[in-house]
Amino acid sequence: MTNGTIASTVPAHAGAVSAPAGRNAVFAAIDIGASSGRVMLGRVSSVSGVSLETTHRFPNGVVELDGGLRWDFDALFAEVLKGLAAAASVAATNGERIASIGIDTWAVDYGLVNDAGDLTSVPFSYRDERSRATVQRVHAAIPPERLYATTGLQFLQFNTLYQLAAEPTLDGLQALLIPDLIAFLLTGERRTEATNASTTGLFDAVAGEWAVEFLDALGLPRNLFPPLIQPGETVGTLLPGILELTGLPADTTVVAVGSHDTASAVAAVPAEDQDFAYISSGTWSLVGVELSRPVLSEASRQANFTNERGVDGTVRYLRNVGGLWLLSECQRAWAAEGYTQALTALLDSAAALPAGGPQINADDPSFTAPDNMPDRIRSAVRNTGAVLPDRPAAVVRCIMDSLAAGYARTLADAERLTGRATGVVHIVGGGSQNRLLCQLTADATGKPVIAGPVEATAQGNVLVQARAAGVVTGGLVELRELVAAGTDLVRYQSSRELVPQESGMS
Repeated sequence: MTNGTIASTVPAHAGAVSAPAGRNAVFAAIDIGASSGRVMLGRVSSVSGVSLETTHRFPNGVVELDGGLRWDFDALFAEVLKGLAAAASVAATNGERIASIGIDTWAVDYGLVNDAGDLTSVPFSYRDERSRATVQRVHAAIPPERLYATTGLQFLQFNTLYQLAAEPTLDGLQALLIPDLIAFLLTGERRTEATNASTTGLFDAVAGEWAVEFLDALGLPRNLFPPLIQPGETVGTLLPGILELTGLPADTTVVAVGSHDTASAVAAVPAEDQDFAYISSGTWSLVGVELSRPVLSEASRQANFTNERGVDGTVRYLRNVGGLWLLSECQRAWAAEGYTQALTALLDSAAALPAGGPQINADDPSFTAPDNMPDRIRSAVRNTGAVLPDRPAAVVRCIMDSLAAGYARTLADAERLTGRATGVVHIVGGGSQNRLLCQLTADATGKPVIAGPVEATAQGNVLVQARAAGVVTGGLVELRELVAAGTDLVRYQSSRELVPQESGMS
């Protein structure tokens, strides 16, 4: 995006699927988060919107290997192939044809590939501590003010550039971000999708290109990353070996989508106008607004907001806030101790507790690593001078109150820094099912909250593919209308009452 405008249709240079996909076309979405993944079949109708069918679901997580926290990538890719094979079988049974495959995952992490196409080591997880020691060295080469003025990226110690600075050598290697690495193994084509490139700290937020001067300043090869590709462009067709393993037809393509999962999720926010805020609520919470141009001011840097690329050249102006990782890690710890109360009952117990209890800074780096989460939360509360009871319900209420308060602070900052008021908050992703969190967010922000869809990331993934195939047309407005048409949305008013009302938007 060089002219600061939002494209109303798929970019003119996008390499779409060669012909309209036809009446029986379906789309495969590979959607992988930090704790789980799935392969889904998406069907798109101008009347009923987007429908999704999960063909394979699998766990994902970090493992301790070679002295660090890494992703078990071989296992992950094997599960992707299982999912594609299952999707091919379901489509064939229904007399459907998979027109293309789209891939989205979490951001910043990568694998290093040599000239022969071999993955040289198991990819590190952003939760590993190795990049902490490189921050000062990177900032000595490129001052933080200069970094932000070009990239507009929120400082997080695990951003890609800090991780790359920890690598012992990069000679003869290319870095492929995780969704690009999966696409490479499927097609043999090396590309870097732009929405994920924008999370590396090496991407020019205005020019929409690699910030070559930063690669030079850090002593990184200029060809470290493959060429950029935009959502809607075709990466390539499946390799013969992949066709054999999955049973997919020979002309199946991989199409670039918003490969940063938040980019796909925001593309599927069912907003009626542009004056909305969003919270993509999952392992992390991504809280922000959608803009036509980045905000690169010093005040924005001091507030630690990020400017990440969205679908159709938009800017996702947001801040990472702690997420439901806190809750899932607590559940894991409690299960190990023999406490297995269902999540719905646990949330109900937390909702019954009085308001005004202790809170923590949910996005403090001390909560990034796994293990002992309930103890760490209680310790953080003690550091504020308060006391948190040992009961799981009290810990859960502390998490929910802290997240809602963090959302409210972040949205207030976004409005101040952009000069734009928002009228409604859309919560998408797993957190949209959490009635307590949605209600507390409405109370904390003083704005109505629209919850849903749960599978916003997969829907955004599928819609970009469908548009590339000519099944649907238009810009984000039209895509979001399709999402709203097929989703039962729930509206939460700002009040102490925990009973939501149907929004009437579905």
